[in-house]
Order: sequence, then structure tokens, then C-alpha cells
Amino acid sequence: MSVDSGTVSFRLFALQCAYSSAVVDDFARRVAPPIDTLGRDPISGWVSGRHLFDREITDEACVAGPYLHVQLMKAEKKIPASLLRAYVKQEEDIERKAREVEVLSRKAKAEIKERITAMLQPKMPPTLSSIPVVMDFRNDLLVAGALSDKQIDTLTLAFKETAGTLPILLTPETAAIRRKQVNAKDLQPVMFSPDDRLDPPAEGTLGMDFLTWLWFAWEKEGGGYHLPDGREFGIMLEGPITFFREGQGAHEVALRNGIPLNSREAGTALYCGKKVRRVKVVMAQGDAIFSATLDADFAVRGLKLPKSEQIDEFGKLEERMMKIEFFWTAWLTLFDRFLDLRTDASLWPKTLAHVRTWIANFR
Repeated sequence: MSVDSGTVSFRLFALQCAYSSAVVDDFARRVAPPIDTLGRDPISGWVSGRHLFDREITDEACVAGPYLHVQLMKAEKKIPASLLRAYVKQEEDIERKAREVEVLSRKAKAEIKERITAMLQPKMPPTLSSIPVVMDFRNDLLVAGALSDKQIDTLTLAFKETAGTLPILLTPETAAIRRKQVNAKDLQPVMFSPDDRLDPPAEGTLGMDFLTWLWFAWEKEGGGYHLPDGREFGIMLEGPITFFREGQGAHEVALRNGIPLNSREAGTALYCGKKVRRVKVVMAQGDAIFSATLDADFAVRGLKLPKSEQIDEFGKLEERMMKIEFFWTAWLTLFDRFLDLRTDASLWPKTLAHVRTWIANFR
């Protein structure tokens, strides 16, 4: 996630208590060690959002308005796999000839690999990686470039050790509880396909239900909506689009070329009981255009923001974060609307019937 330029990929985390810029001192206490202390074992810690060598974690360096911008940096000396393999094979050949044997034992091979690793590792340049993080003090949120399960686990543990609380990953299930007090486990699994021979999924698929409904709603309603504060915005869905359903046959289908949302293949996927797992969403507010790929678990990938008008470093950060906030606010507004329908005993059966008719006519 590059907050200050380019596209942005991120997950949202809810903070369990309110923070202020005073938390910068907690991050400073867990600053990353100097890079020249890197040895055989990896080092990690917080650095500023400016670059991975910047260990100056202060208000002046990291705080812009209601935002704290830092990065969780990791440095290690990694040996390229092909280089290690070549050295190990070379040493095995030498060892085999010296012992006058055809095959080395597993123990001998393990000792050779360990010896070669110890020899090469100190010579390797540092390999740096990071998880960019922005704390939003105004909305009690964490915006973080942690998309994989491993990154999420690493970030949440580091944040708890630093700030004292565990951030809550915002998924369809956790968002439903926090925003509408809806427990997804209390909802009966839904089947959108009009084919009554298909069984509904064994477990709930709230995120995929939402994306599939959103496609239907966009086509039937025209894509015009309002934020809670009254501002208008529009949405449009585009390919690529990915469908998923547990069961027999192909579990996942991805459509990329042409106009996949209008294709017969898309209609067939829906009729076979598959739901939308990932799709590109375009949003517009006035002349400002936003686009990103949205996953059913609420991961945002490749969010393209309107061009920034700011030149100042912190001014640009604030402006871009405000635009990111608009995007996720609009997205969650749509999700709220879906939850209101999904939990309405009188409206949801009618909506479900309309979706099934739409799918039946799609093919």
C-alpha cells in the first residue's frame, strides 16, 4: 500500500479504543533497530511512513492532521534459492567424491546445507519489506497494507504489543456486528440460483451474497446512491469478475476478457449457484472517479484515486486519506443497505425472488 502515491491496496481494522497523536510515543519505543545491526536473524520494528530507513518516529515526522502514518518494517538477509541450491549441489558433489560414495545420507546433506547457509548469509544484502499503516484517529480505524493472513497476523500482534489493544479486522461478518448488530451466523444460508435442484451452501457466505446482490441492484437501480451525510455517489461494476461455490465441478470461475458481466458465461455461473467472490468496482462523486477490485472478504486491491492537488507531503497524505475514507464510507453504506434488506423478514423474500428472476433471464 503506497499511501502517498499510486494505487492503494488495504484492509480496514477497527480500533477497540480511541487514540490520539500521543500514541506516537508508543510506536517510537518500538522503533526498528538500525539496519547496520542486522545479522543472521531478522530484525523488525516501526519506521516512519517516509521510507524504510527513517527511524524518526515523532509528531513532526509521522502525524498529519487526524492521521498517523508509520510502517512495520522487517529486514533480513535472504539467500536466493537458486544460489543456495547451486552452492549446495556443488558441495555435495565434492563431499560425495571425497567419501567415495554414490549417495550422501540425509544427515550429511543437512550439514552441508547448514554450512553453506552460514557461509553465504553474512554476505547477502538486506532484504526489506514493510506493512504500511495509517491510524485514523477521527474514525477509530486502522488502514493497513496487510492483505495475506500472515501479514494480518503479524500486524495485529505488533499493534497490540505497541498500542495495547488488538485491532479487529473488518470483514463482512465483523462489520455486520459492529454496524447493525447482525450476527451472520443467525442468517440462513441463501441460494440465489432459480434452479431449485441446488442446495444452499452449508455455511453463510455474507460477503459473496453482498457482492452478488450489489451486481443485481446496480443493474436494476442504475447505480445512484447517497452517503449518510447526503452526498451523492454512483457505482458501476466491471470485469474481471470471479465466481465461487463449494461443491461438484469447478469451484471457482474467473472471467476477464471482453465484457464479462454481460456474458453468457456469467449467467451460467450464477445459474449454477456460484456467487461473486471478486469484482472491479468504479465509483464516481462529481468529476472524481475511483476504481478498485473488491474481494468478498472486504480486501481492497489497487484502489485508483483521483489526482491529488497537493504538493506538500503531509497535505497530500491528508487529501489522499480523505479520498480513501470516501471510498470505504460509500462501500460500507452499500453494505448497510444490503444488511437492512437481508434482515427484513418481509422485504428479503421479495428481493430474493427478484434476484432469481434476474438470473433466470440472464441466460
